Amino acid sequence: MSRVVLVTGGSRGIGLATAQRFVALGDKVAVTYNTTAPTGDFLAVQCDVTQEADVERAFAEVEQALGPVEVLVSNAGITKDGLLLRMKEDDFASVIDANLTGAFRVCKRATQSMLRARKGRIILVSSVVGLLGQAGQANYAASKAGLVGFARSLAREFGSRSITVNVVAPGPVDTDMTRSLGAEKLQAFADLVPLGRIASADEIAGAIVFLASQDAAYITGAVLPVDGGLGMGH
Repeated sequence: MSRVVLVTGGSRGIGLATAQRFVALGDKVAVTYNTTAPTGDFLAVQCDVTQEADVERAFAEVEQALGPVEVLVSNAGITKDGLLLRMKEDDFASVIDANLTGAFRVCKRATQSMLRARKGRIILVSSVVGLLGQAGQANYAASKAGLVGFARSLAREFGSRSITVNVVAPGPVDTDMTRSLGAEKLQAFADLVPLGRIASADEIAGAIVFLASQDAAYITGAVLPVDGGLGMGH
């Protein structure tokens, strides 16, 4: 059956690949974007997840066009890297706001209709950095680690209503952001990964789509690493 799927941060990379996967399955898909609207067989809605009014407006627009959200993929996020002693407080707070509090905002809004329907799927996109840590990314790692505790709390809170909440933790992924680092740094990333390469965005999307599938109906509160073995044991 066709479901209503909302992917935040769907203008490129993992978010766009995920939206395309759901479209291919025949789902009714909406994506949020911040500045540049993506094109595809989905509804694109402008939304800054750091603004509660934006989140409310985006959900209202999706509900009017497609119906209540049944699958939420919280993927929107930012980075503002820097060593701790040089990191401004705003750099820390803004990353937490976008990556962690933003997930809170969209999950809170999505669960309104999921609770009424007594079913739903929520997938939060974290990172291997949230499990292992990374020098120069204290703010990003904290935000991505926070998603794990957040998801597991929601999994316990909403499990009796057949709402599952899971986390995907990607390792290095071939995106616009990583390509801008240059071939030498990309190879350095790949050398750290037991599989010897970085992932495609579509490989991460495949794990997300699985957690939203019927095959994953009895999985909740889980952290699924898609990192080529980089974070094994975590």
